[in-house]
Amino acid sequence: MSASAKMRAVRFHSHGEPSSVLQLEEVPKPVPAHGQVLVRMLTAPVNPSDLMYIRGQYTVQARCPAIPGFEGVGVVEQSGGGLRGRIFTGKRVAVLSKEAGSWGEYAVAPADQVIPLDSRLTNAQAATFFVNPATAWVMTQEVLRIPPNEWLLLSAASSALGSMIIRLGVALGFRTLCIVRRESQVAALRKIGATEVVVFDGREENEADFQAGIADIMKGRGVSFAIDPVGGLTGSAIVRSLGPNGHLLVYGTLSGQPLNFSPRALMNTGSRVEGFWLGNFMASKGLFFKLGLVRRLARLVREGTLDSPIQQVVPLCDVRDAVMLAERSGEESARGKILIQIAENAG
Repeated sequence: MSASAKMRAVRFHSHGEPSSVLQLEEVPKPVPAHGQVLVRMLTAPVNPSDLMYIRGQYTVQARCPAIPGFEGVGVVEQSGGGLRGRIFTGKRVAVLSKEAGSWGEYAVAPADQVIPLDSRLTNAQAATFFVNPATAWVMTQEVLRIPPNEWLLLSAASSALGSMIIRLGVALGFRTLCIVRRESQVAALRKIGATEVVVFDGREENEADFQAGIADIMKGRGVSFAIDPVGGLTGSAIVRSLGPNGHLLVYGTLSGQPLNFSPRALMNTGSRVEGFWLGNFMASKGLFFKLGLVRRLARLVREGTLDSPIQQVVPLCDVRDAVMLAERSGEESARGKILIQIAENAG
């Protein structure tokens, strides 16, 4: 095989701690099949979903050896065939791949999972353009359809996504009831526009105080709209806080624990719990919806409503440093995203 058919990529050969199992290797450059495109990657973020994927804790299970990375920005260099591939060739695109693979110099993705980007977005903005901004918009406006002045309860509110949703609430006029684990996180959320902030550490002995605080804020009527990426005791407590016809979207499993509640928590209120995964939602939508969504998100990113603060950009060869930095960032959104710079001069 010729040198031109090789590329550098980050891979893991077995699940485990990202800082231990990730390796930078020389691997065959992928070849797009019909309906796919070959993307020369520029920059990719380190998202919580990437770290869970490497550990074997994500919805999608890796077939090792595997290249991580569900999101990134790059330029379409080759089409494997198909109308979209031909149209997108030469264009800078956001890559949203359900199969991962963006942490390499090249990635293959279905043509319907890459979307041309607004030229006014920087590569840093483009790299973090889709997963968090699209999740924030789609959950609140396309699925829950939260009206102005209505309340949204959100847990893990100090995360990067949580901060986006708070800012989106300010922009669109819905109110945010934010759940955090520590008192030290309250002031930062109030500063960016959180309507109310409740501290709950997810322990069973403190749930009564949590429910009393929610009831006081909601004036006894219960929660109409809620989102939760935590699960476990926190998610279960949120189920029990739902009011008549309440609607909870579950979009993560940060605690690693299942929800545990009586069916009567739903029966008594007519409320419902629904799972949400952006990849499945986007796969169900056509190109025109996606292009419209991109235009809307690009405007909100440029305005700062759905922009992601960047903590540090790390070269591909230092990927272990990148994942350790991302781990230390934890839920503190003010620290910003860690980006992996894949191509030189990709700033």
